[in-house]
Amino acid sequence: MNILEARNLNKTYAVENRRITVLKDISLSITPGEFVVIAGSSGSGKTTLLTLLSGLDQPSSGRVTIQGQEITGATEDELAPIRNRMIGFVFQSFHLVPSMTAKENIMFPAEIMGKKDAEQIASRLLKRVGLADRADNMPSQLSGGEKQRVSLCRAMVNQPKLLFADEPTGNLDSKNGNIVLSQLIDLKTEQGATLILVTHNPDIAKAADRVLTIEDGRLDREISGISGQGP
Repeated sequence: MNILEARNLNKTYAVENRRITVLKDISLSITPGEFVVIAGSSGSGKTTLLTLLSGLDQPSSGRVTIQGQEITGATEDELAPIRNRMIGFVFQSFHLVPSMTAKENIMFPAEIMGKKDAEQIASRLLKRVGLADRADNMPSQLSGGEKQRVSLCRAMVNQPKLLFADEPTGNLDSKNGNIVLSQLIDLKTEQGATLILVTHNPDIAKAADRVLTIEDGRLDREISGISGQGP
């Protein structure tokens, strides 16, 4: 079974007296364990597609299923347990809680799930990404690369089946970007997760199993079999 399927997705926004179509009739399937990049220029619709696939937004028409369960039209109450149990997010802007330490930020989703070993899991992940000595630091005391590594740990703390990443290296220099990307791929592989990553960076796309290119809201073309070249 495909872990994720989208069928005939369309997304239209009303702006004053106009209707703007951002996505046009997009269908795709993703198998468990894949690393799929959604690429495209700025404004092509790639981030909008990610929000629809992850349930952060709803399509104007079409449907999305995760492990055979349709999430289109689901309420926030219905989506919350799916997100907590199955989905992890890594954003360009980190979205760490400023009043929590690095470890507390990572523990938070696990505590929501009622995991008694949340602190141990968070400590293990921090050590895995080389930030064991930053566990008690506040986000304001971390560099951009360190913040993104904490964000990555938070996304992986509940061992999600699906990991969505929106330009995860976009705010980082090339050195820190390569570190974050390598650790993202390593953790995805270790946990057997499926990674769907939005980027406009062609170097990142080289590490993917497949690249889906979006142009003017349409799925333009697909490139396969280029993984293993590294970031």
